[in-house]
Amino acid sequence: MFVIVLNQNNLVQDGQNNKLVYRFPNSVNLTDKYIAVSSISMFYSWFNILATSINNTLSYTWTVGAVTTTYTLTLPDGLYEIADINAFLQWSSIQNGTYLINASGDNVYYFELILNPTRYGVQLNTFQVPTALPVGWSAPANFAGYPTQTFNPIVTFPANFNQIVGYPVNFVSNGNVNNAYVPPTASASNNYVAKDGAGTLSYLSNTAPQVQPNNNVLFSVSNINNPYSQPSSIIYSLNPNVNIGEQIYVTPPNFMWNKLIDGTYNEIRLSLLGTNLQPLIVNDPNMTILLTIRDKNESFLGTK
Repeated sequence: MFVIVLNQNNLVQDGQNNKLVYRFPNSVNLTDKYIAVSSISMFYSWFNILATSINNTLSYTWTVGAVTTTYTLTLPDGLYEIADINAFLQWSSIQNGTYLINASGDNVYYFELILNPTRYGVQLNTFQVPTALPVGWSAPANFAGYPTQTFNPIVTFPANFNQIVGYPVNFVSNGNVNNAYVPPTASASNNYVAKDGAGTLSYLSNTAPQVQPNNNVLFSVSNINNPYSQPSSIIYSLNPNVNIGEQIYVTPPNFMWNKLIDGTYNEIRLSLLGTNLQPLIVNDPNMTILLTIRDKNESFLGTK
């Protein structure tokens, strides 16, 4: 029995910190050998919104006069909660001049994304944009302009981003032009659309939001063929169970032994994958992963 120690010195230097290679000093015969993850120490440092995952854009429309402009918003790579996404929407509204300032000096935004814990979902609210400046209010210097008819901004969640917030693919809200939209009756099988007397429309996500799509980390070893796993190289699954930036430390109470493919090897390669089997981009390279290798008939922790 012997232990392999993998740390940041074993990382493949491609900027993703998700592939580690252990090279044996000499070729090793791994016939009739079994391998298991015996310890993991790393930091929760991967993002949920990434340009490479194509889940970082959404859009909204704003009408000036009778001309409608679409603003496409691109979130920088990062780890976002729903409140963080909403803060980015507000920042974008300020940059685009699509907000007003009420008599109390507060910014008034015309759409928002909030949690609805009662319905275990996310709720999009859009608000009616006036055709003229309300009494006592003011407009920012970069204000985009007023419509000729009242409307609600049309918000679109394209593919991939829609999964983060739990809406259908290419979800599009209604413009409610001149307060004419009549929402459908709510039902258990459909995300409800509510409307108040002031022209506010509310849309509830119709599936559970996947705010953190990589809630499991899969460990893949190049030298095994696990017939009970797809792909067959998966050796271990980890749920971080800590907050972003905190250390993950795991020592499995029962090792999950996998038979190595018979043969002589110069190296062992370990890869970190996300829930959907895509390479997991890890920002913090500080990690230590221990792999234990034993003979077929060698007892360990009461297991053969």
